[in-house]
Amino acid sequence: MASRSDTTNIQYSISSIQLSKGSIMIRKLTKTGLAISLVFVLAIHLNPLCNATEDTVKIGVLHSLTGTMAISETSLRDAVLMAVDEINARGGVLGKRIEPVVVDPASDWDLFPKKAKELLVKEKVLVVFGCWTSISRKKVLPVFEKQNGLLFYPVQYEGQEMSPNIIYTGATPNQQLIPAAEFLLSDDGGNRKKFFLLGTDYVFPRTANRILKGFLLAKGIPEENIMEEYYPFEHKNYKAVIDRIAKFAEEGDACVLSTLNGNTNVFFYDQFEKKGLRADDCPIMAFSIAEDELRNMDTKNLVGHLCAWNYYQSLDSPENRKFVSNFKKYCKEKGLPGGNKRVTDDPIEAAYFGVHVWKDACEKAGSFDVDKVIPAIMGLEFDAPGGRKKMHPKNHHTYKPVYVGEIRSDGQFDIIWEAGGLVEPKPFGN
Repeated sequence: MASRSDTTNIQYSISSIQLSKGSIMIRKLTKTGLAISLVFVLAIHLNPLCNATEDTVKIGVLHSLTGTMAISETSLRDAVLMAVDEINARGGVLGKRIEPVVVDPASDWDLFPKKAKELLVKEKVLVVFGCWTSISRKKVLPVFEKQNGLLFYPVQYEGQEMSPNIIYTGATPNQQLIPAAEFLLSDDGGNRKKFFLLGTDYVFPRTANRILKGFLLAKGIPEENIMEEYYPFEHKNYKAVIDRIAKFAEEGDACVLSTLNGNTNVFFYDQFEKKGLRADDCPIMAFSIAEDELRNMDTKNLVGHLCAWNYYQSLDSPENRKFVSNFKKYCKEKGLPGGNKRVTDDPIEAAYFGVHVWKDACEKAGSFDVDKVIPAIMGLEFDAPGGRKKMHPKNHHTYKPVYVGEIRSDGQFDIIWEAGGLVEPKPFGN
C-alpha cells in the first residue's frame, strides 16, 4: 500500500503531465511518481479505448470499390454504412457514435493486408467489416490474429477455417454447396447425372469444387461425368469452354456448377446465351452471383438458371420488405448509383446484420474489448432481415436457412426449394 507521501507524489506527477501534439512533457516528477505516471500516460497514448471523454468509436470497412470485385463489394460497403446510420440514430453503441473508416483495396489481394493493418494500427478501429474473396480473407487473416483485431466476413466460402479473430456471417459448404448439389441430384432438380465445375482460379473455387467432387463421387456419379476448369479473374472469352459444355450436355442430363467471381460472370452468361444454351438444356447453378450482380446483366436470357443462397430479396415477410425499402431509400438519399432501383441480396444482408451483431455483442459485454466482445457473440440470437438467426456457440459461424432460387426476367428469384429451419454451420465437414 502506498504511503500518504507516495500518494501525494503520484497525484502531483499525474497532474504535471501534458500531452501536446503526441509528445509527452514531464515536469517536476519524483522518482516514484515518474515510473507510475509514465505507465499511465503510455496506457492512454497507446490504447484508443482509454480516453473516456471521446464520444465516438471507429470501425473499419474493407471492401473493393474499384477493380473486378467492385461489382459485388461496393454494395456491402453501402449496407455496412446504412447499418451504422441506423445504430447512430438510436444512440450509438454504449453511448458512443460510430465513425466508419472506409478504405479501398481495389481488388488487389496484396493490398488487402496493408489496408487491414492501416485500419487496425493507424486508425485504431475496434472492428473491421470486409473482404469478399477467400484469397483476400486469407491475406488479412494473419494481420488480424497478430494485432488481435476483429473481422466480420460476410460471404459464403469454402470452409476449412476457423480463425479466433474472424466472425463468419456467410455460409459454410454444408449451408450452400452440398444442398445445391443434392437438389440437382433429386427429382426436383432434374436428376442430373453430369456436372461441369467451372470456377475462377483461386482458393474458393478450387476448394469448393474439391468438396463438390468428393460429394458427387460418394453419391455414385462416375468421375468421367465430372469436368473441372478454371479461368483467371476478369477473363472475358468463354466461347471454347462453352462449346465443351454444350457437347457435355448433349444428352440433356448435365448442369454447370459455377464458382466464377466478379464481373467475369457478365461475359460468361452472355456468351452462354449466345451459344443458344438455355436452362432447360443445361442449368447453371451459381454460388457467387446474386441479385446485385444481376443488375448489370441482361436477365431476360437467364430465366430458369439457379443460385443457392441463404437469403433472397424476394423473401416475403414484413421485416424483409422493410429492409429492402430502407436500403433503396438509403441509396437514393445518399446519391448512390442506382438510387432506389438498388437491390438486396445474401452478402448484403450478411454484411448489414454483422454490424448489428457486433453492436449487440458490445452491449452484452459492456465493452469494446475484442477479448470480451468475441465471447459475447458466441450463441447470440438476433433478428435479421431474412428472419431470426443465431451465432454458433463455439465455431464463429452462423446458423442460416438454405434456399435454391430460380432467376426471373426481372433479376429477382423465385424460391423453388428450401431446407427445413436453420442449418448448423459445419466449416470442416458436411
